[in-house]
Amino acid sequence: MAEPPTDEPIAPTVGADDAPLALRPPSRRVERRSIGWWAAQAVAVVLPPVLVLVLLAVLITPARPWLLLSAAAVGVPGLLTVLVMPWWRYRVHRWEHTTDAVFTRAGWLRQEWRIAPLSRVQTVDTVRGPLQQLFGLSTVTITTASAAGPVRIDGLDHAVARDLSEELTRLTQAAPGDAT
Repeated sequence: MAEPPTDEPIAPTVGADDAPLALRPPSRRVERRSIGWWAAQAVAVVLPPVLVLVLLAVLITPARPWLLLSAAAVGVPGLLTVLVMPWWRYRVHRWEHTTDAVFTRAGWLRQEWRIAPLSRVQTVDTVRGPLQQLFGLSTVTITTASAAGPVRIDGLDHAVARDLSEELTRLTQAAPGDAT
């Protein structure tokens, strides 16, 4: 069930500061519009090779059966990916932040759970690609002093992403430590 849109500021989870930083399921879902964004990305990957193979099958008569078979070999799994992957990712992707850390869970086939202590945060960036802009979404990237790389929260409403970036920046400045 999607969270209803709200005009409330992005506040840290209340009472979470008393708990140790432990791997746990984050509580907030990404925006439901992410389903369409992920589906559009999958279509953009699957459709061009299928169209090229079909076009070649029309133009090259002797190779038509093999080209159409190749188009089906790419198109059928691609169609399944377009139909299943966005919904599965929506069920998996979660995020949350406290005054001590950012918690994320993401993935599809390979799922990743991350905790980024705010004392280790170096930068907080918000990115909106052209397709994300079309869906009104943004990605927040939290760069830490970790060998695992940055923590990304994909599929946030643009206003939520902006507020989250501002809040994390404020909390990071207040956190003790040198982010290394």
